[in-house]
Amino acid sequence: KGIDGFRCDMAEMVPVEFWNWVIPQVKKKNKSLLFIAEVYNPALYHSYSQAEFDYLYDKVDLYDTLRDIICDRRPTSDITFCWQRVDGLQEKMLNFLENHDEQRIASDYFAHDPQKAIPAMIIAATMNTNPVMIYFGQELGERGMDKEGFSGQDGRTSIFDYWSVSSIRNWRNGGSFGVKGLDAQQVKLRQFYTQLIKTSSEERAITEGIFYDLMYCNYENKEFDSTKQFAFLRSYKKEVIFVVTNFSDRAEEISVNIPVEAFVYINLAPAKIKKATDLLSKKEIPFPKNWVGYMNLKLEAHSGKIIKFSLS
Repeated sequence: KGIDGFRCDMAEMVPVEFWNWVIPQVKKKNKSLLFIAEVYNPALYHSYSQAEFDYLYDKVDLYDTLRDIICDRRPTSDITFCWQRVDGLQEKMLNFLENHDEQRIASDYFAHDPQKAIPAMIIAATMNTNPVMIYFGQELGERGMDKEGFSGQDGRTSIFDYWSVSSIRNWRNGGSFGVKGLDAQQVKLRQFYTQLIKTSSEERAITEGIFYDLMYCNYENKEFDSTKQFAFLRSYKKEVIFVVTNFSDRAEEISVNIPVEAFVYINLAPAKIKKATDLLSKKEIPFPKNWVGYMNLKLEAHSGKIIKFSLS
């Protein structure tokens, strides 16, 4: 039928043995099919990842943590515990900030503003080699505040009613598709998502590279707020990417400590780094000649940078 994947609802309520049998049966017809498991009990992650599933929803750890951070209920430092709890399973986890079960980011029940999710989306898309999912209309700031028949007004987009959403209707634009029917904020947001996905799918340091969390060496850093900012490195061979995000509702001037141990881990001498470029804005980052391991940056409210270090 042309279907390229299955998201298996509450897969943990069906025995692992069944999945071990049925998924190979289906994949005999099409080896490229994806099977994604909705498993909300972390104690079962290993069992279901060792079944024949390609990916598991990372809802209970990463999604819940990022949502709480966006809503000012938790510090950004808690993100570290997310990857630590699923260490060894990272490449099997599917990251997301929206799906049909969850309330829309821009809804009155979540963040009210799709811009507030930008730092979280950067983290979800770049923290590891695993995939990230964007739900339809997320890139347009869909609010999900319609009062559909069966669902009612709950901040979600109904899958039970014959319904369409305004953001997608405007993007569709009577079948011509494009930005003509979108407002300026929607156009800007879509450009961000487009560039983020392009960057995270093309940069080998993100698709294949190793990960180094920089939070541990910045907890005592007075020029870095470990409750509002998050930073890490990704590296592949001689390619190094530095990701830093700001969940604060105001612009911040920060300084991030990148210790010698980090460069030992990624096998790169910091003295060899000559310049840095923000891959989201395509702008070069001022780089001091006598660099000592601190990156001084200005981050706008609810923003982030994906900075690629260059050796020449």
